[in-house]
Amino acid sequence: MSESTEGTVSHNVYFDGKVKSLALDTDKGKATVGVMKKGNYQFSTSTPEKMIIIAGTMDVKLPEGTWTKYHEKEEFDVASGIIFDIICDTDVAYICYYG
Repeated sequence: MSESTEGTVSHNVYFDGKVKSLALDTDKGKATVGVMKKGNYQFSTSTPEKMIIIAGTMDVKLPEGTWTKYHEKEEFDVASGIIFDIICDTDVAYICYYG
């Protein structure tokens, strides 16, 4: 994955192009704005993250938790150093603040 640097926007591609994001620095810190096509995904974190759903719906399972459905304008926090699962029944747009 490319890291965002001052004044540039990095393009990140995962899962054979089914998940794409643009990384940038915002007034709230580092962020990615992205899309996930319908599908099942497993992500890992190296820093705490806040995910905000912009469009669509996703089911999320954090470690030792149950599946929770998140809709447009809802958000959830992810701790650093974990692996978590996401199922998108439709295409989803999101913003993720991290770091």
